[in-house]
Amino acid sequence: MEGKSFSLLFPIVVKNIHMSKHGSNSGVYDEKGRFVLTKFEEIFVKYARTHPDALTSDGLNKFLKSNREPKDFAGWLASFTEWKNLYLLCKDENSLLKKDVVRAAYDGSLFERMANEKESKKKA
Repeated sequence: MEGKSFSLLFPIVVKNIHMSKHGSNSGVYDEKGRFVLTKFEEIFVKYARTHPDALTSDGLNKFLKSNREPKDFAGWLASFTEWKNLYLLCKDENSLLKKDVVRAAYDGSLFERMANEKESKKKA
């Protein structure tokens, strides 16, 4: 069944996103897989200090540290890997991870957006 087994291609199956919950996560999805807007906004209210709609590397690190559950090493690693990869792939020229990019990662539209941007650059 799609999204039930491990794949080296790391597909994101949005309809099964609730199965990817782990400890030390952001809480942006609840246990039933529903997006929780207040939790999403809270990330930027608390950790986007220099730019209200973007995370710096330092802000991201503080966010990750604050979400750690005690002795949840697997959850720490999962969160660190997810967020740091998002930051490395999607930060802008000022090393900022914009709020709309993070939202696109959560709603599943980010990779389509990235593919379209890459295609546009090829044509230019």
